[in-house]
Amino acid sequence: MAHLPTGVTIVSAPGPDGPAGATANAVISVSLEPPLMLASLDRGTRTLTAVRAAEAFGISVLRADHSELARSFASRAPHTEKWREIPSTERAGVPILAEALAWVACGLREAHDAGDHVLLIGDVRELGAADGNPLVFHGGAYRGLGSPE
Repeated sequence: MAHLPTGVTIVSAPGPDGPAGATANAVISVSLEPPLMLASLDRGTRTLTAVRAAEAFGISVLRADHSELARSFASRAPHTEKWREIPSTERAGVPILAEALAWVACGLREAHDAGDHVLLIGDVRELGAADGNPLVFHGGAYRGLGSPE
């Protein structure tokens, strides 16, 4: 599946000591009516625990120049370290990266076990977008996606 390019996001939730977040590339729009999103998180991530406790999650789509953010949020570093000096805002009760290319705030509707991951389905509460180019993951590396010709 390394040949399938995917967008790169940070899935986030409020936590007891501040925001929690993890890099995720298995994120899709599930339905337009009603508007639903799906995000897949590793069963062992602390962010999944925060999402379940908050019954909500955010999705921040990363920009082409955010590869360091993607690496940081993919690490096992404490959440306070991951979010240090990262501008963020709260939308519909969930933390969103202020410089995200696009974002979606969701209420947790369902969670389904799927192997070593959990599939989170969320009701879209708010969303927004800005101009720019996305970060993609392809061939085991983060890459900026340039403007179409």
